[in-house]
This record gives sequence, structure tokens and C-alpha cells, in this order.
Amino acid sequence: MTNTPIQQATDPTAEPPSANTAIDQDLLHRLADAHGVGTSFYGWDGLQHNVSPSTLIQVLGSLGVVAHSNEQVEAALVDAEVAPWRRMLPPAVVVQEGTNAPVHVHVHDGSPARLTISLEDGTELAAIQQEDWAPPRDVDGVPTGRATFEVPAGLPLGWHSLTAESDGVTATAALAVVPAKLQTAAQLEERRGWGLATQLYSVRSKRSWGIGDFADLADLASLAGARGADYVLVNPLHAADPVPPVQASPYSPSTRRFFNPLYIRVEAIPELAYVKPRKRATVDRLLDHVHPLNKDAERLDRDQIFAAKLAALELLHTVKLSPARQRAFEEFCRESGPGLDDFALWCAIREDRSPDDPFWQDPAATLGSPKVESMRQALADRIGFHRWLQWICDEQLESAQAAARRSGMRLGVVHDLAVGADLSSADAWTLRSSFAPGVSVGAPPDMYNQLGQNWNQPPWHPVRLAEAGYAPLRAMLSTVLRHAGGIRVDHILGLFRLWWVPAGNSARDGAYVRYDHEALIGILALEAHRAGAVVIGEDLGVFEPWVRDYLAARGILGTSILWFEYDGDSPLPPERYRTQALASVNTHDLPPTAGYLAGDHVELRGQLGLLERSVAEERDEHEAGLDKMMGLLRERGLLPADAGGQELGEEQVIEALHRLLAQAPSVLLGVALVDAVGERRVQNQPGTTSDVYPNWQVPLADERGRAVLIDDLDANPRFNSLLAAVDEAVRG
Repeated sequence: MTNTPIQQATDPTAEPPSANTAIDQDLLHRLADAHGVGTSFYGWDGLQHNVSPSTLIQVLGSLGVVAHSNEQVEAALVDAEVAPWRRMLPPAVVVQEGTNAPVHVHVHDGSPARLTISLEDGTELAAIQQEDWAPPRDVDGVPTGRATFEVPAGLPLGWHSLTAESDGVTATAALAVVPAKLQTAAQLEERRGWGLATQLYSVRSKRSWGIGDFADLADLASLAGARGADYVLVNPLHAADPVPPVQASPYSPSTRRFFNPLYIRVEAIPELAYVKPRKRATVDRLLDHVHPLNKDAERLDRDQIFAAKLAALELLHTVKLSPARQRAFEEFCRESGPGLDDFALWCAIREDRSPDDPFWQDPAATLGSPKVESMRQALADRIGFHRWLQWICDEQLESAQAAARRSGMRLGVVHDLAVGADLSSADAWTLRSSFAPGVSVGAPPDMYNQLGQNWNQPPWHPVRLAEAGYAPLRAMLSTVLRHAGGIRVDHILGLFRLWWVPAGNSARDGAYVRYDHEALIGILALEAHRAGAVVIGEDLGVFEPWVRDYLAARGILGTSILWFEYDGDSPLPPERYRTQALASVNTHDLPPTAGYLAGDHVELRGQLGLLERSVAEERDEHEAGLDKMMGLLRERGLLPADAGGQELGEEQVIEALHRLLAQAPSVLLGVALVDAVGERRVQNQPGTTSDVYPNWQVPLADERGRAVLIDDLDANPRFNSLLAAVDEAVRG
């Protein structure tokens, strides 16, 4: 028996509220608070904003709570209070190492109960019952009592389970013992480190198929490691659509667990050596077709490149694996489990169906349904192909991490984890039961997006995720961290609360929904501990002040961006930066430093109609800020106090900014590869779509707009000079 409530409450249904229905706002706010829905929030303007009653009702509805009348709200409040008593066990228990944790077991009043702890290694322990004077209560007509047991403090880190038994009825729940503080960054406290940050797709070599790939990542890591770098931070490498056309944004993937075959280096697949001459000639022709794209410095053509790679990969998949490689493939599939099978099934179905096909919303077309299981049988060959693609991705990522570590890097490859997956994604279909329906994730209005943002990604349903034992989150993290030295968590504030936007609402008409951050951060720390990986949280934007302190206490590094670190109207002195942080001059949502210094972003936003003020006013404010920063650089002796009437060189200023940053105590320093080659174009212009600006499609180029290949970097004076300056400043 799984851990279901002793007696389920009837699932209420209700008609939409009539125009005459008036809901008591205090009651509605109490209900919202009971379910973790914020009734107000402080915006970027520092003012408190109230969430409208209609939005609260919609968000509660996505949580499965009907609140269209006072009677329904009152009934839902009672349900919220009694809900824990309907369960024999909590849906999941997450406890920090070295602490005791009470576990409540609900049984028929007067019945004895027993709780067993099963450890990962197979050891079983009997939990000790504690005194509990909570009076019994009537739960849906059943007299119910509560027995309290204690999870002892000495349990090892890991994923264990709880089993409760009473009157022949059993229930199980996941038990995660997580680090009180992740220690993987401790080595950086003894000796700080620095590394490169880049968008992998933009970084190509003479051997690329028109786009950066896993082999290019290995080469870039080797180059940087030889110059003292400790890591290479890349954009999210999550899988996109299985066939062209594909989503350009790496932050709107089809899944956050598996990887994008677009990054596969075809020639690195061992089976290529055994392809028959005619098929090998076909592979060569496909490469010849896209190879000239390596010289294109204007825009990447993912669709053409992916089509060519898929055709080549189809041919290689027909080659019979050697016995040793066949066993390795089977072991990979076994370790990946049903999640890989389900993702491969989605890919196979998605090849022939568009994202807006009614199939994806058909209640009869869910995982496990007869309709879908018959498709699983019919599409077995295609499913096998997509499983094989993920195995190749895994092998090549393993090779890239090995190359990074051989070069002397302490961390190696650091992955980026997107906030979520697209509404029409594999995750949205295969993990449907763990997501909240009818809402998407976004952000409230801020100074850059005064209408708010809707990212069109379904949020985790807090209760259903716990009911799944956090298995989807655990599987995603363990897969991403499998061959990594670190992970950057985009918008880590989303593990505390997320801005939910109901379908049909504008992005500003949303509400924050709270998550069990103790559990989510704990699980993140546990999986990072197991992988030996550092965790970096992107903690920029609007956040509650205590969040950064909490993350630091749990061993999670924060993020500091030079242009955002201010003390009033003046740049924050670098020695006042946070120690437990990754500090960098810029981020992918800002122009490269060369473009920022020139004010290119002001002109671009003006051209695109994204400014609330005139271009002249924006430029005046921007230049005033630059003057203050240049003053700080001169004050620190990083730029000459008197340039003798000569303008400072852009490269000189960029190096000075990085030397200034190195004066911060932050344990990690980031250097954007675009800054090391003189690129000026921004990778992503917030507030625009790809038909307005080529977001996530800009190849790496130098200050003259010429394509820069990895092969060029070893002898690139600007690249070598900046990296040498940073290494000297950090080690000095």
C-alpha cells in the first residue's frame, strides 16, 4: 500500500463564481496562506502590492483548491487543517544530518503503530516512539489518533524510506537525510578560483558542424585549464525538440534532465570507424554541407545543423555495437531507469506530432494508458534511437569533464540548470502529475520588464512533488551532475517561491507560491554532495533579505555582478562583496563588456522600443555610472589617473575591471569568453522574441565582427592577456 490518506475527502466541484458572489477577503487570505500563496508582495519599487482576489482564486484552483464562494473557502480551510491527519505518513520526510526529526503516524484512535526505517544499504531500524499528547480527532467520520516517532540523528546521508504499519495497513514514504551544509566549496575557501563562462553553442572550431559541441567543450576546457582556470561554466545543455525546428533558447528546454543531441560530435562516436564506405561518404557529405557555417559570424542555423547531424546519427545507429559497448549502453539505460524510456517515448511520438497537437492534452493519452503503451510497442525502434542518443551525450560529456580535470581544473565543467521546461515539453507530458495545471512560471514587473514576465513553463506542484518522494527532482539533479564539477541554478529563488501566472492573465497578474525550501535546498545539496559538485545560485533580482544568508549557511554560493553591486549611488568597494559567491563583471542578459562600455545596449533597447525614457536620458544615466566606475578604477591604481588627453583603450579597461573584481573576497571569479575576444553583441535581449532580435543565436566573434574559433584562441593576444591578468590577480 502506498502512502495515501486513511480516508480521502470527496473531490469538490464547483461552478465558476457568479458576478454577484462576494467572497470574504479575510477568509480568502487565510486560505491562500494555508496553501502557501502570497496575498501581497514587495516589488522592485519597494512598495507592497496586493494580489487580486480573482488571481488568488485561480492560483488556488491550480493547487486543487476550489474557492469560488464563502462556503467553499470555509470548507477548504477545514480541509487544509485536517489534510495531514488524512495521511498515515507525510508524503516525504527531508531531514538535515545530525538532527532528530519527528514523524507523525496517523492511525485509527487506540490502534498501535510501528515505524521502520530502511536505509539505502538494506539495513532496517525500528524508530522509537515518543510521547505525543495530541488529542484524537474526527477525520471524515473516523476517530483518528496520532503516534509520533523520531528519526534518529545518526543516520547516513542518502535516500532511505519509512514504512508505517497499524492494524494490517501499511504506508511508505521517502526519507532523505541531507547535508546541513554542503562542503564541496571548502577547497575554494583555501584557494580561490576563476574560470570561463560561455554559451557553448556559440563556440566553434574547425572541426565543428557549424555549432559548438561536446568536443569543443573539452578543447576549450583544456585551453583554459592550461592558463590556470578551474572551471568552464556553460549554458544549459538540456534537450530541446527531437527534430527541427528547435527552440533556440537553452532556458526553454523540452526536459531539464536529459541532454541536447545537437551538441554531439559525430566523429567522436567510435562506431564511425566501422561504417561502410558508402554510408561514411554520406556522413562526409552532410559535414561538408554545414561545415562552411563555422565561418558565419552573424547567426547560427540550428535547424539546418540539427537536420544534418540527425541524418548522420541515424546512419551510425545502424552499426552493431561491440559486446563491451553493448554492455555499457545497457548499463546506462538501466541506471537511467524509466525516466529515460519515457523521454525517448516522447521524442519518438513528438517526431510526428506538433507541440499543439490535441494528442498531448488527451486524457486518454497519458503515460501508462493503453493508447500510449501500444504506441510504446509500435515505436520501439525510434525509442531505442533516442535512448542511444542520450548514451552518446553521456559519453561525450564524460570525456569533456575528464579533459577539463586533466588540464588542472579543480571543478571542470559547471552546468547551468534552467528554471523549468516549456509548457509543450517532454517534462510537461511525462511528469504531468507533478506539475500544477493552468499556470506558468514568470516574474512580477521590474525595472527592465514593467509588464512582468511569463516564461511559459509549468511549475512544480508543491504537494504532488512531495507525494512523488521528490523523485523527479532527484533524478534531474543526479543526471545533470553525473559528469560535472558544479552546477549554476538559474533563479534559485524559485526553490523558495515562484511567481505563478494563471492562464489568460497578464504576467503582472500573478502571485508568489511558497515551496518547502528546506526540502528542495536539502535535496540539491545532497545530490551535489554525492557528485562532489559546487552549487552556485543565481540569486539576483527581487528576493527576501534572509534568503542569501540561508543559502550561504547551507553551503550554496551566490552570484555577484559588478554592474549590479552598488552602495547607494556609488559602486560597492570590491572588498565588501560576499565571500561565498561567484563574482563576474557581466552576465548573459547584459552586453559583453566591450558593448556595455560603448552603451550599445542603450541604443539597441531604444531601437527595439524597450525604453520608458528617451535614448538621451538613458545614455546620460549610463555614462554617469561608467564615470563612477572609472573613478574607482583610477582610485585603485588600475587605470592611470591622467591619460594625458588620450582615450583609454577598451581592452585596457576590461582588464582593469577584472583586476578590480579580483580584489573581492569571493571564492570564485568568472570571466566571460566574449570579454576575452572583444565581442560586443548581447546573447539575449530581455523583453524580445527571436523575430525581433536573434536571442541565443549569436556566434562568437571578435571586435571586428569576425568569427572566432577555438583553434584561434591559443595564439589570440587579447584572450591570453586577459586570462593571464585574471590568473595573476586571483593568485596574487
